[in-house]
Amino acid sequence: MFTKTPPFLDASISESFNNLLTKFSETKNLRDIKKVHAHLLRTGIIFISYTFQTNLVYAYTSCSQENKIQTLTKFFNCSILTHQVPFNSILSCFVRNGHPFVALKTFSFMHVNGVSLDTYALCSSLTASSLIRGVDFGKQIHTHVTKSGWGSSVFLGSALVDFYSKSMVILDAAKVFDEIPVKNTVCVNALLSAYSDAKMWGNGIKLLQSMPGLNLCYDNWTFSMALSICAGLYAIEFGSQIHAKVIRTIYNPKTDIFLLSSLIDLYGKCGLVIKARQVFSMAESADVVLWTSMLGVYGKNGHHKEVIQLFQEMSRKKVKPDGVAFVTVISACGHTGQVDLGTEYFNSMGRDFGLSPSPEHYGCLVDLFCRAGELQKAWNLVKNMPSKASQSVTVWGALLSACCDHGHVDLGKLAARRALELDPMNTGIYVLLSNMYAKYGLWDEIEKLRELMLDKGLKKDIACSWIDTAS
Repeated sequence: MFTKTPPFLDASISESFNNLLTKFSETKNLRDIKKVHAHLLRTGIIFISYTFQTNLVYAYTSCSQENKIQTLTKFFNCSILTHQVPFNSILSCFVRNGHPFVALKTFSFMHVNGVSLDTYALCSSLTASSLIRGVDFGKQIHTHVTKSGWGSSVFLGSALVDFYSKSMVILDAAKVFDEIPVKNTVCVNALLSAYSDAKMWGNGIKLLQSMPGLNLCYDNWTFSMALSICAGLYAIEFGSQIHAKVIRTIYNPKTDIFLLSSLIDLYGKCGLVIKARQVFSMAESADVVLWTSMLGVYGKNGHHKEVIQLFQEMSRKKVKPDGVAFVTVISACGHTGQVDLGTEYFNSMGRDFGLSPSPEHYGCLVDLFCRAGELQKAWNLVKNMPSKASQSVTVWGALLSACCDHGHVDLGKLAARRALELDPMNTGIYVLLSNMYAKYGLWDEIEKLRELMLDKGLKKDIACSWIDTAS
């Protein structure tokens, strides 16, 4: 296949090999990629330039998932690499394909064998560390970053903030953020995301308010995180200001599905259903995410007829619903008493859309039957559920709630016992059972239940609420 290689490597030969690798990458031809690799090893060409090493990595990464990881691991173990660029490519490939432990092994090999560690390798290794959900290795990388003088890099600072955020070490993430000398929007977004995930919404608001002083601008992701934080606080006043800023600064927000979804969620949580519908209607091409968001807004605000109408409109426009959409519409059918329609939607999940009902869907169907007073149908469904659904506390809780409403105390006890077998520390089940006993005057049972809760050290969760006050 190959002619004898001359003692020197001119530009034409180099270009020929690179063209071969490109062609084999496009066709995912692993066999011929290996032939080129073997020839480069036999002739020693692979050691002349790291370009060949890098191109080989890219060629291997174009192959199937199984071959990709196995071959790259062998390629790495051969220790033929001499430059950080192909190492960085392998490191990135392992991270992207869900092999963080192998990525960190690669990083350790680079460090032990004196391969230069640039910002690309350090950022990739921090991403891998966040994927293994352990902070120890990431903290070692943080120490190396500080010792090597990379601490002032905003890119590595953002990666460190992201690492600590995903590891839910929020205070360390905030400390790293404060130590970045020159901040950018990326590191702000990483910390905002951490505050949003940890429900530290007050900290998120303070960070947003500090951005003008840092001379930083909002981008689409910043706006989305800001709206998410406002939704968590039900801060409609500040959220409306963010919306106004979106209109002023984003060229065409109608195309950003995530941003529009965040706006819909904000207005929906604050009860402004008409506003949420206006945002939904402005989308140039609403995908299933926006449809599901709008269905959720109607459902959470008690507009159950509108849920069914919107779901039917969704079907007419050939938008394939997801599992969340079905949970919402089946629940809406339960609230409107449309048992047959809700049952038809449940059956259509697998028949028409290839979706497997989850325990949440079975819970909604049980609730549908129970609300209509058809407890026998609910019981028959529960008895014949798949094993995964039968292990769901949600399903048994729905049945218990219905038994409380309709006076089926014995069946309610059975549902409660099954739920507590699955989750003995679930205070919600104890509260439902206590309410059922109180409703039907079973005071002795309530006393026994309270003693049982005291023995287990259980207490009813204390409720709380947020209010937004205009300053």
